[in-house]
Amino acid sequence: MPTERRELARSSNEIYYDPYDFQIDDDPYPVWKRMRDEMPLYRNDRFDFFAVSRFDDVEACSRDWQTFISGKGTVLELIRAGVTAPRGMFIFEDPPIHDLHRSLMSRVFTPRRVAALEARIRAFCARALDRFVGSGGFDYVRDLAADMPMRVISEMLGIPEADQEAVRDRIDAGLRIDKDGRSNEIDATTVLSDHARFIDYINFRRRHPADDLMTDLVTVTFVDEHGVERHLDEEEIVNYSTLLAGAGNETTTRLIGWSGYLLAKHPDERELLLKDRGLIPGAIEEVLRYEAPSPVQARFVTRDVELHGTTVPEGSVMLLLTASANRDERRFADPDRFNVCRRVDHHLSFGYGLHFCLGAALARLEGRVALEEVLRRFPRWEVDEENAERVRTSTVRGWDRLPVRV
Repeated sequence: MPTERRELARSSNEIYYDPYDFQIDDDPYPVWKRMRDEMPLYRNDRFDFFAVSRFDDVEACSRDWQTFISGKGTVLELIRAGVTAPRGMFIFEDPPIHDLHRSLMSRVFTPRRVAALEARIRAFCARALDRFVGSGGFDYVRDLAADMPMRVISEMLGIPEADQEAVRDRIDAGLRIDKDGRSNEIDATTVLSDHARFIDYINFRRRHPADDLMTDLVTVTFVDEHGVERHLDEEEIVNYSTLLAGAGNETTTRLIGWSGYLLAKHPDERELLLKDRGLIPGAIEEVLRYEAPSPVQARFVTRDVELHGTTVPEGSVMLLLTASANRDERRFADPDRFNVCRRVDHHLSFGYGLHFCLGAALARLEGRVALEEVLRRFPRWEVDEENAERVRTSTVRGWDRLPVRV
């Protein structure tokens, strides 16, 4: 939307939302509240999408995978570009093939393996943080939030340490949108099917198996949709690996970054955690609710469906505004208050239903351990607002740089 059009909308009190507007992205909550109250089914003509913003609506659409499908993509620009997701990218699939690929990943991404990672996660945090003790400050994102999750998922996939930062940075770059709000569609498409990066890792694990995810992907057997018992082929392993490398880095990085930002802005809440470390797991849930790392998901609509008295036609794109739903007054008392003692029984930051995030347990573990290790070394910090920078994508929201003084 041109600047003049946006200003006209504001001056005329018209509701306007789009996921590419940086000014909106800085603080989308006021417009999302208006959408929940005045226009719970929103229509954007310029980018040709509908959006739901209330908790019950986002949850219901997430549950109804037959109507609101993921098989054409879960990102607005990818759906509009007609991108076909490679085999094994189960977040971009629908049943029955989704169930096959997800169940296969569940077999190798086990609770035992996740729980066993805690000592390694602490070691990665110590490696990231110890060098800054007594230094006066560090970058909460660049030095911790973007470092530790990358090390964890890379180790699980057998990616050599020398390659880990390059893998993370390539995936991260593919999600960005430019300063004019244009999505980086070519790079995003490349991220989905970049075989070359992982071929060497796969071949190495074939020759040198280990207790890691890559070895499991190489050796696992399963019965495919045609009733054939087989191993994953090379293309499928690459696609699984690319998905895990992206999902294992990006959203967890934003979660940890938001933890640092919110606790700096709410020092009284941080003091509660210093007095009672048992509150930290609940505090991570509150961070997830208050600032969802992935605030927007897209779905393709497979049939005419009526919402709030309006027919959404077959072939439409529906945005599920997860972060708005998590601030819905109809679901949460005093939702705009950040409260580490809040009992959050159910939020939508990991999705809901068929596509609930398979890595939720790992993200929670990484978020908890990172915060514990920061508080152990740096009980208090403040954000250098002048030098903090947001990340700009249409799917995740958070900080690219977050320098803090300790």
